[in-house]
Order: sequence, then structure tokens, then C-alpha cells
Amino acid sequence: QVQLVESGGGLVQAGGSLRLSCAASGRTFSRYAMGWFRQASGKERELVAAITWSGGSTYYADSVKGRFTISTVNTKNTVYLQMNSLKPEDTAVYYCAARRIGSAWSTPDYWGQGTQVTVSA
Repeated sequence: QVQLVESGGGLVQAGGSLRLSCAASGRTFSRYAMGWFRQASGKERELVAAITWSGGSTYYADSVKGRFTISTVNTKNTVYLQMNSLKPEDTAVYYCAARRIGSAWSTPDYWGQGTQVTVSA
């Protein structure tokens, strides 16, 4: 059974930092790309960062460039999202997702359950 389990969300003041973790299990993910999405209340889910397990390819949404860093620890099958200089507009439920290399992020193969991030002004 494939599982993506997120952790690390919480409440932080603007300007603060959080690190989200996503532990992947249940299959080999070497041919998958991993991503972090977020969904704020009343808004559509958006891809904020993505990475391949080799780390050779990364993507960041313009809204988080320079503040968020996505990384992997292959030996732990874990993906991290380091979030610095957080803003109230970063408040959302953050989801980990996986898609096969060559497919689109519009239809990921697997989703985590989500973790809430709240940034207070």
C-alpha cells in the first residue's frame, strides 16, 4: 500500500520558518517526481515545488522562489520542504504528491493527507 505521510505543519508568525516532511512508502519511487502542493481556503490547489529523486531537476512557483527549498533524502524515502520568510498568504493545507516521470502534475498518482500551515501576521 502506497503511503505519503506529511508532517511538520503548524502555526508560525510571519517571517518565521517551518520544515515539512513527506515520508513515502509502499513502492519504489525512483521513477517518480515528488511535489508539494498547497490549497488555501476558497482557492484552487497549486503546485509550489517539485523535485526528482536524483535532485537534478527542481521547480518552484514564482510566489515561493527564494523562500522555499525542496530536497530529498533518498535513503529515507523522504522529501522536505523548507519554508523561510513565511507570509500570511502562505497559509494553506500543504500536500505531498508523486507522479510518474513523464506524466503531468495535473494528475498525480499519489497524494498525502495534507498538513496545515498557518502564518499569523
